[in-house]
Amino acid sequence: MKSFRILGLTALAAVVLAACAAPAAPTATSAPASTSAPMATSAPAVTQAPKATATTAPAQNAAGLPDLKGRTVTVAIENAYLPFNYIRLDNGKPEGWDYDTLAELCKRLNCKVTFKEIAWDNMIAAVAAGQFDMAADGITITGERAKVVDFSEGYIAVDQRVLVRKDETRFKSVDELKNGTYKVATQKGTTNYDEAVKLVGESRVTAFDTFGDAVQALISKDADAVVIDDTAGQGYVGVNADKVMLLNGKLIGQQLGFIYPKGSDLVKPFNAAIEAIKADGALNKLNEKWFGPSFKMTYDQVKPGPTAAPTATPGK
Repeated sequence: MKSFRILGLTALAAVVLAACAAPAAPTATSAPASTSAPMATSAPAVTQAPKATATTAPAQNAAGLPDLKGRTVTVAIENAYLPFNYIRLDNGKPEGWDYDTLAELCKRLNCKVTFKEIAWDNMIAAVAAGQFDMAADGITITGERAKVVDFSEGYIAVDQRVLVRKDETRFKSVDELKNGTYKVATQKGTTNYDEAVKLVGESRVTAFDTFGDAVQALISKDADAVVIDDTAGQGYVGVNADKVMLLNGKLIGQQLGFIYPKGSDLVKPFNAAIEAIKADGALNKLNEKWFGPSFKMTYDQVKPGPTAAPTATPGK
């Protein structure tokens, strides 16, 4: 549910999940340099995931968490998914929930984060092939994806919703949308796309590279509805309250998690750190910062993400 370049997202409703957040902006070692955007990574070739190697359990630090002893962790990121990750146009600074949360987790685990930008279409396959240590991009936990990558425990719960124009009078419910001939937009390669197809059939769904493009199609009347995650949808409503609204009810509720190559020795340490930030309230503070009313960033204020590759991989 990435599981959103235009009139975009604002204050994302505070997410309740005792499972998702972490404070403090990333340090120079945990995020790309603030003077320039990260270099786009070319679409990686999909190869067989490496076999897990036996590793010694990491030592414990003073807080009782695993100590990764300064290890550098390479994290795949899209930089095109508000409020999880993006790069500001005004100063080239990378920001978002993913940057702050990974910085907080690595501070507790004694590791360093290096973010690498990659198109969403190739992210899961690249992580499965071992080209990155992990990925953070608002990725929905599904059984199908768990066949090729390992997931962290869920760090945030989201609902899939239907976004429509504010002046929509032809239908007022998901059932009425389903039973008509209305066109639905969403982002390609996402679980939102899958739900849209289940709802109205493939012939009535148009897939876009980003959620921002899908919402723009809705506003310009090239689509009648958008299937989108609640967190993103709330943001669009906040910025464009006079143009769009969310229909009552949800399509499905899901958890988001980080992904790793199969057998990664990072899963347990990061799960322990996620539990720690849930327990001491750090996660809630991060959620309030990035999903609350103080978040004002919109898609026309951030750089476009990397170009999508021709072959899509199930995503968000």
